[in-house]
Amino acid sequence: MERSLRDRIIALAEEARRAQRALSAKSHGERMAGIEAIGDKLREKWPQVVAANELDMEAGRALGLSEALLDRLYLDRERIEAIAGASEVLLHQPDPVGQVVEGSTLEEGMGLLKKTVPMGVLGMIYEARPNVTVDAVALALKSGNGILLRGGKEALNSNRALVALMKEALTEVDLDPGLIGFIDDTTHDSSNILMGLKGHVDVLIPRGSGRLISAVTQNATVPTIETGVGNCHLYVDAKADVDMAAAIFENGKTQRPGVCNALETLLIHREVAGDFFPKLREIAEAHGVVIHGDSATLAEFPQAKPVTEEDFANEFLDYAIAVKVVDGLDEAVEHIGRYSSGHSEVIVTEDIAAAEEFTQRVDAAVVYVNASSRFTDGGCFGYGMEMGISTQKLHVRGPFGAQHLVTTKYIVTGRGQIRS
Repeated sequence: MERSLRDRIIALAEEARRAQRALSAKSHGERMAGIEAIGDKLREKWPQVVAANELDMEAGRALGLSEALLDRLYLDRERIEAIAGASEVLLHQPDPVGQVVEGSTLEEGMGLLKKTVPMGVLGMIYEARPNVTVDAVALALKSGNGILLRGGKEALNSNRALVALMKEALTEVDLDPGLIGFIDDTTHDSSNILMGLKGHVDVLIPRGSGRLISAVTQNATVPTIETGVGNCHLYVDAKADVDMAAAIFENGKTQRPGVCNALETLLIHREVAGDFFPKLREIAEAHGVVIHGDSATLAEFPQAKPVTEEDFANEFLDYAIAVKVVDGLDEAVEHIGRYSSGHSEVIVTEDIAAAEEFTQRVDAAVVYVNASSRFTDGGCFGYGMEMGISTQKLHVRGPFGAQHLVTTKYIVTGRGQIRS
């Protein structure tokens, strides 16, 4: 009799658990051989991945996916090389497993060590970003974990090809390919099952749209690390260098509008709005950015759409921006506090006091002074790659890599002590 979907997913989780326990006996060098083999395999067989990706791209166009989402889905030889290269950054980083966090001698004479250990089996539910498939596996290997992947239907063919190549690579270096569990069912049923696998999966990481992340954090019984929606703001202060502000806005909004660290709201101090608006017009016209503006903005941009509460709360993930003219830092901070998703927030200013106040008062995983929000990325932060950008405050916040995919355990060594 054919096993149910739940039974098949549990079997994948149990296989990952068994493989992870075997992995715990392997050295850091042996785990790194797995990552190196994956990079080599991607370079060797990249045409297979591109061919599979072309099927996904064709289906995505037929479904009417936006250009921004299609950009997230797209793979070519150059992008596959970048994925392989990012994974290999991990080869040169310290082993996150087995690090001594604390050490002491207890009053009774016992030695107490607190050391880092793998979490066990990681689960990931994510959408149309096939690079995440490789990133997640490489980070799991680096941190000594097994992993269970459930990608979106938009990238199903790409993910199948990538997982097959990675399993092949692990086999060639005597690592158990069962470390990588891949759920090829993309219905809501498979997500719901994975969310309920407490005891089989140790940590669940959702990565994708706000709707996906909310569904996981509200319904999962497995402990989750919430990767956040990126409703990111840029505040152009009264003492901003408007040329710098324009460059930061253009980069943050238009370089890759479909990613979570792209800008979604622009706040402009009233004193510099007259100087900044011509630059905003030039950028918007050059890139086709649709402006959703308040009354002050509409006065300069009659073709703009009136901004709504929903716009201010929205992650557009497209060539669109909500714009508001504010009277000062207090109003900007208040607006950000109301609508921010806690991801990345930016101030452009030459006023040191204003910059310091902004960084102190704004509650977000990453706060920038005079730099683009696009730097909120594991690669840019020196991690090589990331599992996501956490916007929660437990267990990790901001971009998180292999060093954050461990937990700790205490090791107590005695000479026969008993408690009285």
